[in-house]
Amino acid sequence: MDAGAAIPVLYFHTRDDRALKNYITGRRLWQLWRDEFSGYNLRLFQRDLLAGITVAAVALPLALAFGVASGATAAAGLVTAVIAGIVIPALGGARFQISGPTGAMSAVLIVVAGRYGLEGVWLTGVLAGLMIILMGVLKWGQVINFIPSAVITGFTSGIAVIIFIGQIGNLLGIDTPSAENALVQLWRYVELQQAPNGAALGVGLLVVVTMAAWPKSWGARFPGSLAGLIAATAAAALLQLDVPVIGDIPQTVLLDDRLRLGSIPWSRLGQLMGPAASVALLGAIESLLCGAVIERQTGAKMDSVQELFAQGVGNMVVPFFGGVPATAAIARASVAVRSGAATRLTAIIHGFVLLAAALLLGPVISRVPLAALGGVLAVTAWRMNDWEAIRDIFRHRFRSEIFVFLLTLAATAVFDLTQAIVLGLGFSALIFVFQSSNSEVLHRPVSVEAMRRQGYDLLHDADRIVVVYVVGPLFFGTVHRFNTVLEGLDDAEDIILSLRTVPLIDTTGLRALDELIDRLEAEGRRVYLSGLARPVREKLERGGIIAKLGEERVFWSADQAIIAADRYRARQAGIQAG
Repeated sequence: MDAGAAIPVLYFHTRDDRALKNYITGRRLWQLWRDEFSGYNLRLFQRDLLAGITVAAVALPLALAFGVASGATAAAGLVTAVIAGIVIPALGGARFQISGPTGAMSAVLIVVAGRYGLEGVWLTGVLAGLMIILMGVLKWGQVINFIPSAVITGFTSGIAVIIFIGQIGNLLGIDTPSAENALVQLWRYVELQQAPNGAALGVGLLVVVTMAAWPKSWGARFPGSLAGLIAATAAAALLQLDVPVIGDIPQTVLLDDRLRLGSIPWSRLGQLMGPAASVALLGAIESLLCGAVIERQTGAKMDSVQELFAQGVGNMVVPFFGGVPATAAIARASVAVRSGAATRLTAIIHGFVLLAAALLLGPVISRVPLAALGGVLAVTAWRMNDWEAIRDIFRHRFRSEIFVFLLTLAATAVFDLTQAIVLGLGFSALIFVFQSSNSEVLHRPVSVEAMRRQGYDLLHDADRIVVVYVVGPLFFGTVHRFNTVLEGLDDAEDIILSLRTVPLIDTTGLRALDELIDRLEAEGRRVYLSGLARPVREKLERGGIIAKLGEERVFWSADQAIIAADRYRARQAGIQAG
């Protein structure tokens, strides 16, 4: 038996000691950089440079918009894009990840900002960074594989709902206090007596129309969101429209409003652990999802441990500059790939281009109407939805997936991300258990004539041997059906349990087998096992089932078990072979 496979904890502490040491000392990162830049030349640098500028053009309006959507400021979003855009790819485990503020993260942060203020957002970011690093150390990078697609699709759509509802005020040019969830926020808009600002609505619609009509071929070099912001800002200035604007953009990346060591609100540490867990979980999921998507597009493998480490460090650093928590952005990373990115320098260059924008274009950016950012986010929220996956779920009438999707969507909008994922996973698990409980238990008596025609020399009355085929897992959800079928086989002298298609067995299944063996042995009947998968055999060994039966009653195939049962009964009857 492979001890490493049987005891995963030992595997982590023995075989991976060297890998973990390389991770802690930075040797792992050095190896990634060395492999990535082997053979790097001027032609590849030109590709990275052009791709970095292109991604920065896409990221600029989004950074401003997501800063506002997070409950902070446009300047905070821009600072986040600069610092995270440089630090995370420099330390990361993926070539093409572009990190910065995202719509999903802003949907979580707007609630945190409303409850705990900007200091709460900053401390949440630091705590989340520590948690993400811990996820990397514990090698939780594969957690994404255990989240059903309906859950991911549901919370993505829920986040889109939060973003859109959160921008209604900017689009209408009205101001409302933040609420604890999207539904309450929507109701506050309904109750509000303030008349909409027609000019602001027109500016927002101008951005929406520009982004919707912008040709995709043009968007590869000049994004529609940036074109919309330019058009809206120019229109507001030329027509002298009375609309709320972003306001002062400090020409620095070290904002006056930032987290300082002396002002950390330690008294709120306990209150912020829950929000920090939500931010950490979202940051890890988005980054790993982004890595998986880009890996499929390019074939470039991601080191998930190193990537989570980088995301954690980035989120710990950003608040001390005045930024908000960040994560990898799938759309921006895809733009980088489509623009010809060759290495992680694309992401780093994108960060420096945004830094130049912050230092040189602050006065211009300060005049961008908030309604224009609302238009950008409204279109972004629409595009965030995985419409192809949603259409597939409803078109094929996958009832369980529809239920999980709608439940996760509603929970994301009403509660928070962690609760939404827990609910989605919980109901997905219940549905899986229910569906698995429909596992079949089939049985058939042995046909002596058929066996003999196949060349088997049966000595005894093998017609009283019954083969029972268990199809699917043998666990608490299927044990009742298993017991019911076995109780109806009173005429069988010997029972052969074929477990070839049983992938797992739990303690309830072990108990059912143990009780079956005891009952039949007390009646002078015998149980044989065949076709055990390794995980099932290991569980039976630990549960004492193999020892109770003896190795002489455990076989690879049902045919071998039938021959063994026949020989045993023949010896009991005094029948000699040949």
